[in-house]
Amino acid sequence: MGITSSLHARFAHLWDEIMKFGAVGAAAFVIDAGGFNLLMSHGLNHKPLTAKAVSMSVAATFAYFANRHWTWRDRTRSGLGREYLLFFVFNLIGFAIAEGCLAISEYGMHQHSVLARNISANVIGTILGTMFRFWSYRKWVFVEADDEQRDEEAAKASIV
Repeated sequence: MGITSSLHARFAHLWDEIMKFGAVGAAAFVIDAGGFNLLMSHGLNHKPLTAKAVSMSVAATFAYFANRHWTWRDRTRSGLGREYLLFFVFNLIGFAIAEGCLAISEYGMHQHSVLARNISANVIGTILGTMFRFWSYRKWVFVEADDEQRDEEAAKASIV
């Protein structure tokens, strides 16, 4: 009983972050996949990498603000410029993962159907990119306050 409750307490906060990150990711996925398919059907059907770049950029901007103000709202704010720059860099890496999956399917495997493009970019690429993003955002973008800073903030809160 003690071990179970200890594990639950230890991982409850992480589980909460995963669930919120997942909800934000699901909304961003709808923006990304919907935008990708809209662009593919309205003039960019011969430029799938460009369509993916545009749809992913819009989705990433939404995801930054949703994650900052909901998923990791309790974490230290290290400045909009720093956070957004790192978020952008890690999104570019996640973008490269999705684009790489699409490029392998499109040019390496010569799969040009709408279904193949969606599976490679919006399923495989999204899953791999999402795993990378969660890890990198937690580690470098939305940082936890160190113990000394937390103690200082707790002391200030107890005075009020």
